[in-house]
Parts: sequence; C-alpha cells; structure tokens
Amino acid sequence: MTHVPPPAEELRLLDAELWQLDARRLQLLKRRAWLVSTLQSAAQTPPGPPRPVEPPRPEASAPRVQNMLLLFGGVLLTIAAMVFTLVSWGHLGITGRALVLGALTLAVLTAPAALLRRGLRSTAESVAGLGLALTALDAYALHETAFAAADGTAYAASATAALAAAWTAYDRALGATSGRLHLPLPAALAMAQLPLLLWAIAADAGAHGISAALLLTAGFDTIVALHSTAGSVRSVAALGAYGTGAWGALTAGWLTWDAAGPSAAARAAALLTLGAVIAVGAAWRWERLAVRDTETAPNATAGSIAAGVDAVVGGLLLVAAAGGLLRAALPGGWTVPGYLACGVALLAALRTPLPTIARRGLVQASAGVQAVAVACALPLVGVALLGPLGWTGRAWSGEPTDARAAVTVDTPWPTHPAQLLLAPAVVAAVLLLLARSEAWRRQATAGATVLIWATVMTVAPTLQLPYPVALLLPTLTTAAALAAAAFLPRPLLPTALALATSVVLAFLALPSEAATLTLLSVLTALFATASLRPHLAPVSAPTALVYGTALVCATGAAAGWSPRFTALLVLTIPVTAALLAPRLAHARVPVEVAGATAALLAVGLAITDPPMLALVLALCGVIAAAVAVRPDRRAVGYAAGALFVLAAWVRLAAWDVGTPEAYTLPVSVPALLVGALRRRRAPRTSSWTAYAPGLTATLLPSLAAAWDDPYWTRPLLLGTAALLVTLLGVRQRLQAPLVLGGSVLILDALHELAPYLVQLTGVLPRWVPPALAGLVLLTLGATYERRIREVRRVREVLGGMD
Repeated sequence: MTHVPPPAEELRLLDAELWQLDARRLQLLKRRAWLVSTLQSAAQTPPGPPRPVEPPRPEASAPRVQNMLLLFGGVLLTIAAMVFTLVSWGHLGITGRALVLGALTLAVLTAPAALLRRGLRSTAESVAGLGLALTALDAYALHETAFAAADGTAYAASATAALAAAWTAYDRALGATSGRLHLPLPAALAMAQLPLLLWAIAADAGAHGISAALLLTAGFDTIVALHSTAGSVRSVAALGAYGTGAWGALTAGWLTWDAAGPSAAARAAALLTLGAVIAVGAAWRWERLAVRDTETAPNATAGSIAAGVDAVVGGLLLVAAAGGLLRAALPGGWTVPGYLACGVALLAALRTPLPTIARRGLVQASAGVQAVAVACALPLVGVALLGPLGWTGRAWSGEPTDARAAVTVDTPWPTHPAQLLLAPAVVAAVLLLLARSEAWRRQATAGATVLIWATVMTVAPTLQLPYPVALLLPTLTTAAALAAAAFLPRPLLPTALALATSVVLAFLALPSEAATLTLLSVLTALFATASLRPHLAPVSAPTALVYGTALVCATGAAAGWSPRFTALLVLTIPVTAALLAPRLAHARVPVEVAGATAALLAVGLAITDPPMLALVLALCGVIAAAVAVRPDRRAVGYAAGALFVLAAWVRLAAWDVGTPEAYTLPVSVPALLVGALRRRRAPRTSSWTAYAPGLTATLLPSLAAAWDDPYWTRPLLLGTAALLVTLLGVRQRLQAPLVLGGSVLILDALHELAPYLVQLTGVLPRWVPPALAGLVLLTLGATYERRIREVRRVREVLGGMD
C-alpha cells in the first residue's frame, strides 16, 4: 500500500522541492547569459590575417636534377664529337686531326681524376662516359685514315677487344690514383660481347663458329658474373650471359635438328654440351653463393633462383645434345623415343654429388622432356578415345576389319604410332619407380595410372589387333577399374576411368548389333554390381540405369519395333529406379534423376503417336504416384497429377474432342478435392488458396466458350453451375466461390441478354438512351448515401467470409 504522509510533512517536502528548482533555474540563467555574451564578442572581433600559402614542393631533388643535367650534357658532347668526326674530319690535315683527337681524348680522360679529388663524382662519371665515347670515335677515325683497306668486320673485332681492354685498364689506373667509377667496367664488359662474334663472322666460320663464339662469350660473362662484387658489373655480365648464351644455344639446337648426318650432329652436340657445362657450372656456383649469402635474404633468393634456372637450362641442353645424336643415328620415327630416353637418363643426376638446387633443376628438366614426349603422344590417344564417336551415324553398319579401322571412322591415324605409344608407358614406369616420398607418391601414382590407362586404350588400334580384342581390352579395363574403386580407400580416379572407358566401349560396339547388345548388357551388369558398394552407388547406380536404357532401346531396335512401342519398354527403367531409390540411401537422388530422364526419353519416343503418348503419360503418372507414397516424396504427387491431366488431354485430343470442359474438369475436380482436404487439415486456409484454382480452371474457359456459342445449352449449364457455386459460397460463407460464381453468373446473363439489348436500342428513339443515362445518374445521386451504407454492409459481409 502507498504511504501518504501527514499534511504538514507533505507541505514541508513540497517547499524543499520548489527551493531546489528555483536554485537550478538561477544557475541555468547565469550560464545562458555568459554564452550570449561570448557569442556577441566573437561576432564583433575582426578576422585575423590570412594563412600563409604553402610554397610548392619541388618535384625533383637536387641530386636528381644534377644527374640529369650531367647526363644531358654528356650526351650532347658525345653527339657533337660524333658530328665532328663524321662530318668535319675531312677539313683538317693529318697533323690537325691527330692533334685534335689526341688532345681532346687525353683531356677528357684525365679530367675525371681531378674531379674525383675535388669530390665531384657525378661530374666525373659524366666526363668519363664522354671519354669512353671519344675512344670509340678514335678507333673509327683510325680505321678511316690508317686502316681503310682492312676488312671492316675484322677491324671491328680487334677494335672492340682493344677498347674493352683499354677501358678496363683505364678503370684500374683511375682506381689506383683517385678512386673507382661505376661506368668504365660495365662499358668494357658490354664492349667485350662483340669481339668473338665479329671474329667468327670475319673468318666466315659459319653457323657452328658463330654458335661457338656466342657460347664462349656467354661462358666469359658467366665467370665475370660469378666472381664480380660490383652490382653493376654483375648485372651487365648476367644480361650478357643469358643473352649470348640463349642465342648460341638456339643456334646450336637448330644445327642439331637440321643435321644431315652423324658428323654434323656431333659438332652441334658438342656446342650444346659446352652450353650445358656452362649452365650447370653456373648453377653450382650460384648455389654456393646463395648459401654463403644466407644472411642477406635478397642475394640468397636471387642466387637460388639463378641456380635453379641455370640447372634446368643445362639439363635441357644435355638432352638436346644427346637426343640430336640419337636422332641422326636412328631411323625415322624414333625422334621422340630418343629424346625421351635422354630425358630419363638425365635422372641419373639424383646419384651425383651435385648441390641440391642444381640436382633439382636437372630433375625438373627431365620432367619437362618427359611431359613433351607425352604431349607428342596425345594425338594418338585422342584418336583412340574419340574416334569411336564417328559410329553414331553409322550404327550397325558392319563390323570393322580391325581395331584401327574401328577408331578411324572420321579421323586420320597418326604416323609412327608404336614409337609415340612408348612415351606414356615409359613415363608411367618412371613415376612408379621414382615416387618415393610420401608427399609425391599419391600424385605420381595417379599420373602413372592415367598414363597406363591411356596406353591400354591405345594399344589395340596401334598394333591393329582384331576387332574383338579391341572390345575385350576396354571391357576388362572397366571391370578392373570398378574392382579397384570398390576396394581402394580413394575411389575417385578409378571410378572416373571406369566411366570414361565404358563410354568409349559403348561407342566402339556400335558397328555390330550383337556387340552392342552384349556389351550394353555387360556394362549394365558391371555398374549394377558396383552399386552394391555404398560409396560407389551415387555414380554406378545411375550409370547402370543409363546403360540399361540404352540396352532397352537397342533391344527394341533389334526386334524391329517402332519407337512408340519401344517407349513402353523404356518405362521399365523408371519403374526400376522407383523401386531401387528407397534402398539406395546414398544414391537416391541420382537414381531418381536417371529414372526421370528415362521417362522423358519414353515420352519423346511416343510423341508422334497421340494414343500411345497418352498411355505413356498415364503410366508415368502411375510411377510418379507410386513414388509419392513415400513420406519424403510427397511433392511428387503434384507431378503425378500433372501427368494424369496431360494424359487425359492427349487422349481427348486424339479423339478430336473440342469441348473445353472435357479438358478442364479433369483438372478442376482433383484441385477442388485437394483444396477441401487442405481446409479440413488447416481450417484457417483461405478459400482463394483452396478453391480458386479449381473453380477458375473450369469456369473461365467455359465462359469464354459460351461467349461465342450460338446455342443455349452451354450458357444454361454454365449459368446453373455458377449459380450453384454462388449458393454454396453463401451457405458456407466462402469468399472465393461467392465472388467467382457470382461474376461468371452475371457475365453469362449479360451474354444472354445482349441480343435483346441490341434490338431494344435499335427500336427506341435516339434521345431515349441519353435520357435513361441521365435518369440513372440522378437516381444514383439521390440515393448515394444509402448506397454507400449498403456497399459497406456488403463489404463487411464479404470480409467476414473465408
């Protein structure tokens, strides 16, 4: 209960509360006055001085501007010297020429020393570059004056060698007196790329000599790159090594491929071996440098990458050298096996004391060669696997002569098939023998299995074995793959191979009627047996149904049945699927999909004969209804109802029935029954959901037909039915029957009164219709309020219905 204090106590409490409120109000008024004064003083204060504009930030640093100026100046001076040498040289005498060139070159080459002592390194670099360019111009000028009769290529070779040596000596002399520069040594190394190549061209050494010169230059660059400590020199050397080495190796490879005999092949192989020695040696040295530079991660990573690349290149060059020799010695067609043998022999590097990265690179090169050999055999395997598809349009046209004729219906057979077939077999053996680590054993076993399968599928047409043998090998392969899938812990690959083999076998059996029936029976039995294993059932059970469907169609064709009768035989497959699906829990959906596909095929076979199509649709409805009995497949009942309706429609169309009620009543009656059952189970279901579909399916088509019917029978029957529906809606207080039945009844009545209204409008004077319309409007206006109340009452009555 609420405590009520005495009046005196309550008055004291109220006074205390009012005092606190007055004190708080005074405090807030003072705070408000201070805020108002602060805002007014801020508004009267003049604005302060503008913020200083921040100066623009320079886009280039001072050292960068300096280097660009020096670079541009050096380039311009070099261009000027070239113009002087090429254009103005002839205007001076011999003495003048010597004095000008000597004095200019000497002055420019000695200037960097003084600049270095003053600390102007960038300027010294620029002037040194100009001096190096002047020495090259001096070499050109010397040729034009003193050695004009000499061969240009030979002189260029000697000049480039001399320039490379002179620039190297200049760098060492400058380093001993004043300090090192970054430009002379890389420039000397770049110039050193030309002497051997130019000497080979001048000596007319041919392609072999040019290749040797390039490879020797690459070897020199490799030595420099491996032993140099300067980053710029190492970069130029590496670029030269890879550039000249690739050029020389490609030239040697072209020579070994184009070799006319063993001697030419041996010379080209010697060049390739030289390139391989350079690459493998570089890989060895790069790996040691990487191990030494483990404390500096970037250098170690770059060294490891370079070692791996060089090892792979070296292995490929060794294979190309040895394979070229075998190609020249062996008869035609053995090129791929020869190179494959060399690639497999390269795996001996696993037993050598080479470093890890180099040994791994050689193994990767061997793997690349084996992959290329397998790729060369792919056209042969493709014809053996895809060639039987050509029998699709020539089924049962006659048994081919041999296995090769069975796969070459529309595709040509590759040349040298036996030699090409060795590649997948050899690579499979290598994978099985060398896959020792647990990490790679699974992948290697899978790859070897696929290669062995491809070999088995190709061996019969390759050896031109008899046609029965060509059928027997895939049959045994399918059985073996299914057996392996049934007992292995990882059945994915064997199952896929079994499916692929069975498809090839099915098409391969098409030339012969007996072979088709026999092998389809065997395939159906094999996959049905495999379905006993639960983990295989999701794939094998629907596959068995597919081959069973093909067997049924082939049986009908062999018996001479027309497609419409074969359709009845095909329906045995959906029946089988409906019986098996509840027992195959893991494969229920795939089996049902296969059964539905077979039922669709049966409908397609019978579509040209309406009576038979109606029968097939009705039987499909029976099968669907049987499936719908299962608690988890209740929704299939809708499909069964649709099939029954379609069957009835097709039968009526076959009987030339044109009455729409014959088509709509088989839909409306079941729909109304379903609606009634639904309202019985769920009384709160709306009448529009329960009864509107069934009523609309019959009333609206009948109304459309009655609107164009000149007779009175259909409108009378339709009106009677609509009246009954309306009365039923009133009795049961259902909104959908009342609205639909009443609407159809009104429209039907208007249709019957339309002729009389037309005649009446023709008899009456022309002023009567407007007068009647005005009278109606006046009447409606006079009784508007009463009509509104009546409409609201009707709406309330309808709203109270279901």
